[in-house]
Amino acid sequence: MFNQGQVCCAGSRVYIQKKHYDNVVADMASHAKNIKQGIGLDPSTQIGPLVSEEQQNRVMGYIEKGKNEGAEVLVGGNKPGEQGYFVSPTIFAGVEEDMTIAKEEIFGPVIAAMPFEDLDDVINRANASEYGLAAGLWTSDIANAHYVAGKLRAGTVWVNCYNAFDAASPFGGYKQSGIGREMGSYALENYSEVKSVWINLGR
Repeated sequence: MFNQGQVCCAGSRVYIQKKHYDNVVADMASHAKNIKQGIGLDPSTQIGPLVSEEQQNRVMGYIEKGKNEGAEVLVGGNKPGEQGYFVSPTIFAGVEEDMTIAKEEIFGPVIAAMPFEDLDDVINRANASEYGLAAGLWTSDIANAHYVAGKLRAGTVWVNCYNAFDAASPFGGYKQSGIGREMGSYALENYSEVKSVWINLGR
């Protein structure tokens, strides 16, 4: 929900191991309820308004689609107050892969939580998205971390962290999440010109 979820690499789909699902979503909902929402001039504010009324309406439209398609709102799902383009931090449970909130970029403070059975299950479901900018995974097993990171079709994979950046590390996506890379030595290719010269030495 960093920057009110208005981030290209927002972790809006959260896959949780089935045996921990109920506890994790309950903790997420509890945390979301306690997020301080307000104006940016207030130092205690943790989440501010969305960028415009258009974006507020767009995000609320996704929330309504989530409800109409059968997902359960654990917390949020509304516009608090009468002033400002605010959307309450929202956690959805009972989300299915074919639901709009699981397939499209919401760009708001909305999380779709889904359980998974095993590593190959979650890898296949994560990769089924048409997007592939970034992913994050949490594990105490370094072998699992390498296995999943190697299989995910995403330009960046964070392990036991999220939204960690460095100017020397390339950033960019797979599939519909862009072409090329920003930052790192790979970014220099965007400013270079490659010339191909063919010479026939048979003359």
